[in-house]
Amino acid sequence: MILLVLIASVLIAGVTIYQYREQSKDYHEQRLERKEEQILQSISYTLKETTYPPISENLEFIFMDEIYKIADVQNVNFNIYDLEGALVKSSRPSFEADSISNCLDAEILNKVSANGDHRFVEEKVAAGGKYKASYTYITDPTFKPIGIMNLPYFEDNSFSNMELREFLFRLGGVYLIMLLSAIVFAYFISKYITRSLQTISDKMNETDLTRRNEKIHIENPSEEIRKLVDSYNSKIDELEESATKLARSEREQAWREMAKQVAHEIKNPLTPMRLSVQSFERKFDPTSEDAQEKVKEFSNTLIQQIDTMSNIASAFSNFAKMPAQQNETLNVVNIVKLALDIFTENYIHFITDEEEIIAKLDRTQLIRVVTNLVKNAIQAMNDVASPRILVTVASEGEKVKISVADNGVGIADEVRDKVFEPKFTTKTSGMGLGLGMVRNIVENYNGTIDFTSQKGKGTVFTVKFPRVVKEVA
Repeated sequence: MILLVLIASVLIAGVTIYQYREQSKDYHEQRLERKEEQILQSISYTLKETTYPPISENLEFIFMDEIYKIADVQNVNFNIYDLEGALVKSSRPSFEADSISNCLDAEILNKVSANGDHRFVEEKVAAGGKYKASYTYITDPTFKPIGIMNLPYFEDNSFSNMELREFLFRLGGVYLIMLLSAIVFAYFISKYITRSLQTISDKMNETDLTRRNEKIHIENPSEEIRKLVDSYNSKIDELEESATKLARSEREQAWREMAKQVAHEIKNPLTPMRLSVQSFERKFDPTSEDAQEKVKEFSNTLIQQIDTMSNIASAFSNFAKMPAQQNETLNVVNIVKLALDIFTENYIHFITDEEEIIAKLDRTQLIRVVTNLVKNAIQAMNDVASPRILVTVASEGEKVKISVADNGVGIADEVRDKVFEPKFTTKTSGMGLGLGMVRNIVENYNGTIDFTSQKGKGTVFTVKFPRVVKEVA
């Protein structure tokens, strides 16, 4: 990382210097061309306005005074030579005339005439700086050459060099900060990698088969660390799934045994208690005006309590031992419609795109699955202003899918794993056996049941059974 910062700083500094030099070169070339073009336009205008014939011999007279005006307007000095290379006129003051060449070299004359655009730029180094001089033909209105215009140009890069030095100084400061930051960052990265390995080691040592193990969560790990963490977390998931299945099997077996015992203990005295109360009510001869009313009230209360105990015993008994399955070839669409007919709520809607989906199921148990799911959905919408339940039936590959969706209160995240457990309920009434019973029915038919839920938005339970696929003739 530190090496990359150093290499990057050197490369960027080199590219910056190269870019500044190229920009400076382009700037001076373009500026020389602009000045040259402006002077040639002024010369062309003067040749049109002069009374002298525009020939080489009259250049001295034509530009006797005009050359100073053009130089003053363009803020640059230039010279005019005839076609033989002899100096005709210069815009420089007379005391500087001695520094001007009175005759051009034959090499310059040849290069001006040889170039297609009749232009030649000479580059020299003088006084520690770059010096350029452009030579261009002066033409008459018929574009016939009558002379040579020479424009001296000295490249002044002092301002550009000053900007380059300032930029490099600032860039150096930035990269110094980056270098120091890289050193600090590299140190913490090494510490972070070591800490990640220590975290993984600690979690492995804490792994216990008898309790829920926490997964490893490391922010922005390296590729190797990430693979190691993912492998550990996947094993934790498999371990937890196996432990959950084992615990669920043990709990269900325990509840079945308990349910059988409760049913046996409660149901035995119920029938004689009911017969005794009814017999007492028939044979009792009231001696007072309110005696009969009191006895009836007592009897009703006792019978009501007996019925409640019977319901509890029946619910436990149903969970402990489901009725024998009757595998019938059913149209699931019609059976679901039949199950919904018992509900009077107008916010229950049924949707299907198919008139017939065949499956081998027990009619009674299928109805029990649908009614239990719909009842749960109704109970989840006690405080909802605009309740809505949507029941759908559809075929999905070799499965028939039944969905019950509501816009109720939803299921909290902390109780998601307990929804299908026997004796678990979030309601103030009921025994919490409904969804456990539903799951037993579904799994007995090699089906699946799951759900999705958002707190405050609703829940969708989805049941899938194997269906009978018709063969196409």
